[in-house]
Amino acid sequence: MRAVFPTHRPRRLRHSPGIRALVRETTLAPNDLVLPLFFSATLTAPQPVRTMPGVSQLPVSAAAGVAREARALGLGGLILFGLPEKKDERGSGATDPEGPVPRAIRAMKEAAPDLVVMADVCVDEYTDHGHCGLLKPARGGGMEVDNDSTLEVLAAASLVYAEAGADVIAPSDMMDGRVAAIRKALDGDGRSDAAILSYAVKYASGFYGPFREAADCAPKFGDRAGYQMDPANGREALREARLDEEEGADMLMVKPGLPYLDVVAAVRAQSTLPLGVYNVSGEYAMIKAAAREGMIDEKRAVLEALTCIRRAGADFILTYHAVDAAKWLG
Repeated sequence: MRAVFPTHRPRRLRHSPGIRALVRETTLAPNDLVLPLFFSATLTAPQPVRTMPGVSQLPVSAAAGVAREARALGLGGLILFGLPEKKDERGSGATDPEGPVPRAIRAMKEAAPDLVVMADVCVDEYTDHGHCGLLKPARGGGMEVDNDSTLEVLAAASLVYAEAGADVIAPSDMMDGRVAAIRKALDGDGRSDAAILSYAVKYASGFYGPFREAADCAPKFGDRAGYQMDPANGREALREARLDEEEGADMLMVKPGLPYLDVVAAVRAQSTLPLGVYNVSGEYAMIKAAAREGMIDEKRAVLEALTCIRRAGADFILTYHAVDAAKWLG
């Protein structure tokens, strides 16, 4: 007896590269990608990061060249992190107009004025204790992060970065109220054109290890679970995103990426703001390690991972794969 097939056969739309490209639901292009960079106040040459093959801490003198390369590749932008010459308990280096990030921003905007330059705003790279906020004595002994006093430092740092020429201010600290404080400071200083990309949904993740080496910001005691989100929570992410949107965020971010695609999709369904996703250092390092051992094809895995993040709802992706991916995408 002859088999009866349904009228619609999905394989008809898969049988050739041309057809697959024509009906592809999700696209990935270089301008969807933002490259994170680490600028050091003390280096005179790039310093490779041991746990992140292909990533280096950079001297500020490299900033202009990196900006020109990013523009030539068609990247969507760059996001900058700083390693100061000295650290203290208040993270004073974060507000220094001559710190590595403001200097790098100025050099980049001179070399490539139309390139989108983002400045990460947090004090963990600048404090000698490595936490994302200033400290105060905790009830019962020890120290804890002081949310409200930290807001002043974050607002002051944001002004420094905006004055240097940053197009986007990106607070990553997860202090309550920081978007409102930063927006008020920027607007009050005539910097209303500076956009805020809020790390609205940032989890206390085990995937940040290599970043903490790159940014020299591992906490000297305890962890960040008291202010970053519990990985077990999903509904809380929607509350966090809604609060930051109400406080004046122009864009939202979910971090990490691949383990949290359900959260990305949920935030996307709730908000009409542009949504970024941080494909974090641990995700990057795992692909690099597996590729080095011959377990996976690096190019294929990277492009698949980034496409899946886009499919979940990301408008743009912060990723250490940005340069390689842009070259592969051509």
